[in-house]
Amino acid sequence: MSVDLGTRYLGLPLKHPIVASASPLTGSIDSLKRLQDAGVAAVVLPSLFEEQIEHEEMATHNLMMYGAELSPEAHGFFPEMQNYPTGPDRYLKLIQEAKHALSVPVIASLNGHTPGGWTNIARQFQDAGADAIELNVYFLAASVDDTSAEVEQRYVDLVASVTQQVGIPVAVKVAPYFSAMANMAARLHQAGAAGLVLFNRFLQPDITLDELEVAPHLVLSTSDELRLALRWIAILRGRVGASLAATGGAHTPEDVLKLLLAGADCVMLASSLLTRGPGHVEALVRGVQDWLSDREYSSVAQMKGSLSQQACPDPDAFERANYMRALQSYTSEFV
Repeated sequence: MSVDLGTRYLGLPLKHPIVASASPLTGSIDSLKRLQDAGVAAVVLPSLFEEQIEHEEMATHNLMMYGAELSPEAHGFFPEMQNYPTGPDRYLKLIQEAKHALSVPVIASLNGHTPGGWTNIARQFQDAGADAIELNVYFLAASVDDTSAEVEQRYVDLVASVTQQVGIPVAVKVAPYFSAMANMAARLHQAGAAGLVLFNRFLQPDITLDELEVAPHLVLSTSDELRLALRWIAILRGRVGASLAATGGAHTPEDVLKLLLAGADCVMLASSLLTRGPGHVEALVRGVQDWLSDREYSSVAQMKGSLSQQACPDPDAFERANYMRALQSYTSEFV
């Protein structure tokens, strides 16, 4: 039986739901070609960070103004900053080369946390040929003066500032830490987000006991982590108009299928491709296709979201009832 694996994400047609998320594997043309040859349906380039953009602009400004205070005439000699060609040229070149080399959609990634002039780079992403933009918002509310309302408004303002720059779709990669996640998802969509990527997987620092230093610590995901995205995708499916992408924890065909049943439009991979290589895409696609065929599904669209909270026979299972049942059913040799 022939199964149509096609899906749509951000209005973009994908041949199947498996997308390569931002990672070192998507940072060069050679590895992007390997991912496409392995069958990936779309790619998300590594993030360009707000700090990188601002650092380059400030470095150029400082270079131009060096010695200007020594001569009054120098103030009129240098061009104004807005007329000077600063910007992340290397990243824009990657977008252009990726679009030339690949036939699958290329999604550029922009990482920031404050509204500001740096968001103008989104238009340059569009001009370079990006099919869409993933706005990766990373803001740690570490100040005791930051209120939840202020943090949420910062996200909304940032999304609005980027989406107003471009005509291509913008997805927002968000953290799961909002106290009212469903409401926040709706607000982000209203601010212009065409899609939501659930969830941003922050890397936590560690302490080295020998050197007594705070050090970065990177741990790749496991399948156990996908349940957070699974729950919220199931809750949001049909309640917000945005596309829903799952990221974090998908390693097996079963993982991908669960997220699709919950309502994901696509499933993004980073850790599983870093550990198993681009060829793992083929195994995932084949596993999804075989499962659908064995159960006589005609397409991904037919099964997608069939176990979302709105569609499943036991909608309470995604809320408090599941928490209670899990605690009450646990057992071990010590209980």
